[in-house]
Amino acid sequence: MAQPEGTADGVLADIRVADFSRVLAGPYATMLLADFGADVVKVEPPSGDDTRHWHPPVGPDGQATYFGSVNRNKRSVALDLNDPADLAEAHRLAATADVLVENFRPGVMERFGLGYAQVRAGNPGVVYCSITGFGAGRGAGLAGYDLLVQAVGGLMSITGEPDGGPTKAGVALVDVLTGQNAVAGILLGLRRRDATGEGSLVELNLLHGLLSALTNQAGATLGTGRAPGRMGNAHPSIAPYAVFRAADRQLVVAVGNDRQFRTLARLLGAPGLADDARFATNADRVAHRELLHAELERALGRATAAEWVGTLTDAGVPAGLVNDVAEAIAFARELGLDPVVELGGVCSIANPIRLAAAPPGYRTPPPRLDADRGADWRDAAAPDSRADPVDDGHAARADRTDHAPEGTDR
Repeated sequence: MAQPEGTADGVLADIRVADFSRVLAGPYATMLLADFGADVVKVEPPSGDDTRHWHPPVGPDGQATYFGSVNRNKRSVALDLNDPADLAEAHRLAATADVLVENFRPGVMERFGLGYAQVRAGNPGVVYCSITGFGAGRGAGLAGYDLLVQAVGGLMSITGEPDGGPTKAGVALVDVLTGQNAVAGILLGLRRRDATGEGSLVELNLLHGLLSALTNQAGATLGTGRAPGRMGNAHPSIAPYAVFRAADRQLVVAVGNDRQFRTLARLLGAPGLADDARFATNADRVAHRELLHAELERALGRATAAEWVGTLTDAGVPAGLVNDVAEAIAFARELGLDPVVELGGVCSIANPIRLAAAPPGYRTPPPRLDADRGADWRDAAAPDSRADPVDDGHAARADRTDHAPEGTDR
């Protein structure tokens, strides 16, 4: 298990991030930055980030595990942007930040004097990252929820069994991809500032991020004029590259070339498959994938999935068990990848980016709401304590209809 680091050192230790984002894409991005030392102040409404209320499940700290999964290494201040004093504090943070991240509906930050042009006027070096669902033009009024984007963005149309209905991914994948894109965009903006002294507006939207992530499927659509359909666990261009059932459970076999297929056929005790004209080349195997699948599954049924994974892996044929999430974490641990970090009794998945000379650091667990009220930036002797949540009596917040969290499946 990755051990917490006790200092704020990191390659981004001099970067101040005013995090006005909620739910997943923005908070995920700012957490990744915080892991490398960035000083992230999470600005929340008095009721807190929506995901604080998305439970069960609840972790050992009594907080929603959803919120905890993307908010370590941050400090929390609760500000009601309709309150003049709180709005003034939000302006102060924006005016002194290196990076500002927000995912309100287009126009909301401008209404509070916190839009890019308004912040840049007093903070010309700011890297301002704006995340929307469908851009700031004709899609500005559309709510950016992950499930919705998976549907209208085409991902659900290619996910699921051929004879079943459209299916979403098992995680809010579009939000996560957008968060990763946000990290890249912010770092590009900071690099430009290093070179020119000028900040940047970084704009991302969930729909475009998903279309980019469709890669080969989008390329095939553009190249042929035909939209692909659902193929279950099969691959449109490679075979065998699918899920198979062994004697006890399922495994994946992912053959990428003819050499691997010949090895697979030999190990299965069916070397003739590699010489069969229907399976001799990848193109042949793709054309006869259903027949090939039946032949392979018949052979794989003679031993357990774990036995086959061991045999195939040792011979250089890519194969693996179909794990559940707990098994996947355990597998990563077996490989020595140190995938889990524990902070204050709360476990989360460690930052996936590893810099050998400057690894990520883990300092503080996800903050309680408003635990850092009045906090200044870290190098300004900000208070370090994590107090209990403060009820400041503010009942109002920016109208909920003005908020456009990326959203995930509720």
